[in-house]
Amino acid sequence: MLILQRKNGESLSINNNITLTVMDIGADWVKLAIDAPKEIPILRSELKEAAAENKEASADVPQNVLNKILKKK
Repeated sequence: MLILQRKNGESLSINNNITLTVMDIGADWVKLAIDAPKEIPILRSELKEAAAENKEASADVPQNVLNKILKKK
């Protein structure tokens, strides 16, 4: 893991096609702007974890139950 220190308004580049810019700084938060190609997914860690949990939970549902749910819509 690389740890960098940036001031408000400063940026860093990743792989020549992603730029992170510090937009604002609070007492316990930082607002970042991310400029990246559209094909690169950008997710907050809590959303990524929730998606993984949902995928894991759905694996426990029998296929016939999933088919019934999908047919109702």
